[in-house]
Amino acid sequence: MKHYPKVAVVILNWNGRFFLEKFLPSVYNSDYPNIEFIVGDNGSTDDSVEFVRTVYPTIRIVRNKRNLGFAGGYNEVLKAVEADYFVLLNSDVEVPPDWITPVVQLLEDNPDMAAAQPKIRSYYLRDQFEHAGAAGGFIDGYGFPFCRGRMLHVLEKDHGQYDDPSDIFWATGAAFFIKKWHWNLAGGFDADFFAHMEEIDLCWRLQRAGYRIGYCPQSVVYHVGGGTLATSNPQKTYLNFRNNLFMLQKNLPFLRALWVIFARMWFDLAALIHFMVLGKFRDAWAISRAHQRFFLDIFKTARKRGNYGGSTKPRGFYPGSFIWAFYIHGKNVFSKLDPRRFL
Repeated sequence: MKHYPKVAVVILNWNGRFFLEKFLPSVYNSDYPNIEFIVGDNGSTDDSVEFVRTVYPTIRIVRNKRNLGFAGGYNEVLKAVEADYFVLLNSDVEVPPDWITPVVQLLEDNPDMAAAQPKIRSYYLRDQFEHAGAAGGFIDGYGFPFCRGRMLHVLEKDHGQYDDPSDIFWATGAAFFIKKWHWNLAGGFDADFFAHMEEIDLCWRLQRAGYRIGYCPQSVVYHVGGGTLATSNPQKTYLNFRNNLFMLQKNLPFLRALWVIFARMWFDLAALIHFMVLGKFRDAWAISRAHQRFFLDIFKTARKRGNYGGSTKPRGFYPGSFIWAFYIHGKNVFSKLDPRRFL
């Protein structure tokens, strides 16, 4: 790459002293020549800000007065950042020195590509894909996200089976590369999401506006996962179910949205019953709360639908139900899905 556009690596922190101490050294040793490191603090009450100031005095700190969540927190922090590319990086990610250049090169070579992600492997199981992003995000006709390398709870080992740069539906928020121009065009994340699925919503909006989302296997990072909210946390259940409904209402054509949301109510009811049977009553109640919030905010969400109508067919969209394919047809890895089904 002859010209190195400026890259800002921005880590959003909330009481994350442990992760910053463990993973900032690898980030700080990134070998990209035109780079700025920023820690955006989301109202932490621990000593993480003092740690960064003391140990990494050249890292800029941008502080929010309170915890605005992943979505609102990044929206505020990035207002104070000037760069050609934003890299939104979770604090629990280990990176090799050369992780930035391949993704920036992919985006530079494709002017119509707004955002991209590297390959995401597990920090603990180094040869295995990690849940949050794996080899690129996709979505099915009922709004359920999945990944190459990760279908529901099944995580594949990386044998190079997904080493082709490709278009995807959504890029993971764990290591999210986006051109600043496109971030501003889309208005950033929807702050009402607070956390979870805001990156899918943003990628969907960008695709609706005619832009592409990419996956770059030449860059590999290692993600711990669950650093802020554990997988089994009922608050995470609430946010995932609520935000998924928000996203469907915002981005699907109107009649399609009515049908899909109606169908999702039955899917979600099945999930609620499943949690009840397992004795996870707080998770079951979280689904009920998510539905209540969705209907209370239905007119507010309707005003966010934008003026591009949802007519653009997004890449990485699987029109059927990958849940049905997974459980009924035994297609428990991405490569078993019929590629002709994808748009």
